[in-house]
Amino acid sequence: MTTSPEERPIVTIEGLTKAYGYLPVLRSLDLEVQRGECVALLGANGSGKSTLLRLISGLIKPSGGRILVGGWEMPQQAAAVRGHIGMVSHKALLYSNLTARENLAFFARLYNVPASERDNHIEALLARVGLSKRADSLVRTFSRGMQQRLSIARALLPKPDVLLFDEPYTGLDQDASLVLDEILRQTHAEGHTMLMATHLLERAARIASRVIILNRGQIALDVPTSQLGEEDIALRYAAATGGAVPS
Repeated sequence: MTTSPEERPIVTIEGLTKAYGYLPVLRSLDLEVQRGECVALLGANGSGKSTLLRLISGLIKPSGGRILVGGWEMPQQAAAVRGHIGMVSHKALLYSNLTARENLAFFARLYNVPASERDNHIEALLARVGLSKRADSLVRTFSRGMQQRLSIARALLPKPDVLLFDEPYTGLDQDASLVLDEILRQTHAEGHTMLMATHLLERAARIASRVIILNRGQIALDVPTSQLGEEDIALRYAAATGGAVPS
């Protein structure tokens, strides 16, 4: 029996390896991510979390193995799939001398958002991330949390199927982190597939539907968060990595 595209994994990874010179970062990694999942990638620095996201996005090339996103092979067909992937990292990747609205207008043209939809889409995204009142302020005047919220709006511009978050909480205070929590929950509830690299175990347990722990470039644990409590995840992390729980 054939399966429809909606029933197939949106991300399929087979035998993925990545090395920098003689230094292996990912080792024969296999992974499937279903549509609508929110996957938290946990692991120590150097475990391969950020490298995996960069490979999925097509920013770097694998040393071996295969990556499919929506049926397209990465990075060979990256141009076809680029509009279906949004990425948010700990770096804002915004133009500080432009306003929030001007930043989104620039990226909307870059993502080929139809001109007839552009203005309304930008206003809706600004409202969604709570920046309507600061739409015409220069990004250089924004706090770290505001810049991160605008980065999420930028990533959502092409209405991507897959969103990748690389340590999105870096540098955020408690209030800004709570705002980001809510934006991520809303984004997941709308059906976006999300992969988030983070070292914040408790947030992973609360937001994600699935937790994957990487250790030395391999999957050491892959479990639904429904099977984990906030205290249990710390114990499972320590057992999987053989190290201390990240603070």
